[in-house]
Amino acid sequence: MKALILVGGFGTRLRPLTLSVPKPLVDFANKPMILHQIEALKAIGVEEVVLAINYQPEIMLNFLKEFEKKLGIKITCSQETEPLGTAGPLALARNKLVDDSGEPFFVLNSDVISEYPLKEMIEFHKSHGGEASIMVTKVDEPSKYGVVVMEESTGKVEKFVEKPKLFVGNKINAGVYLLNPSVLDRIELRPTSIEKEVFPKIAAEQKLYAMVLPGFWMDIGQPKDYITGLRLYLSSLRKNSPSMLAVGSHIVGNVLVDATAKIGEGCLIGPDVAIGPGCVVESGVRLSRCTVMRGTRIKKHACISSSIIGWHSTVGQWARVENMTILGEDVHVGDEVYSNGGVVLPHKEIKSSILKPEIVM
Repeated sequence: MKALILVGGFGTRLRPLTLSVPKPLVDFANKPMILHQIEALKAIGVEEVVLAINYQPEIMLNFLKEFEKKLGIKITCSQETEPLGTAGPLALARNKLVDDSGEPFFVLNSDVISEYPLKEMIEFHKSHGGEASIMVTKVDEPSKYGVVVMEESTGKVEKFVEKPKLFVGNKINAGVYLLNPSVLDRIELRPTSIEKEVFPKIAAEQKLYAMVLPGFWMDIGQPKDYITGLRLYLSSLRKNSPSMLAVGSHIVGNVLVDATAKIGEGCLIGPDVAIGPGCVVESGVRLSRCTVMRGTRIKKHACISSSIIGWHSTVGQWARVENMTILGEDVHVGDEVYSNGGVVLPHKEIKSSILKPEIVM
């Protein structure tokens, strides 16, 4: 089987992290976002993954070469010279996706994190005999999204309603699809949307089916949702592989700590924290609802909450970092400095406090 991951553009909503690496390579729970998906695809027997990309393919490919070997899966790029939306890239990658087998292929949106029940999706796809399957997830506020109106018993999709004013249902497109090769005959090589142009036509012919995603789902393409996604991901680890989570008197709730990280005396860490490879957390530090990426040092008695600390940064002694502060790569926060929602670009030194959310160039 094959799969296409829609990587797309510049990841502007996750700046300043995406100023250092393309968005799919930003760490999430101690490994690049896209690796969560590639590992899930490999686990169910996908042999080739195509990345649909319009930005920095060299960086992506060089980086993924090592994982190609490690995972034993072929990874190639299909580069668009102009943005082609969510369906155009399928037409562009057509010859990479279709062989003589007639097997369906997966399409995944690279921002989505979930438990990826792909094996169940293959079974669902075979059982209904339609042309395409999409994964949907239940949300509390459907009015912010495009809602999928479907037959509960069979999963047959009736129609899509974009940002409904009146309640029509609470299931939205979760960005994971399994498509027969014939779907490619419906897509022209031009900027076009799979959600708005392709799926409604298949639904009108009653050949589109939706499977409700068990477990959690999050689009982690922006900081607030990234932090929420980390909480959901860690609670799913607690349920499915609790041995991966840290334990000890200094740990509260769900915490992921890389084996190469060092944590000092008298810290209190958690809930919902990820500490990456080679990090040093000195004594008396308090961390909650945050990500500390590879090679970062958190000095004594610093306090960090609801924030993302980029690679190789430093947070000074007695510093306080909170309220969706995002430090880009190699940012150095001075001793006793306070950051209230500061968004700091790479390679900066912060010597005075950031009292209200702002971007620091």
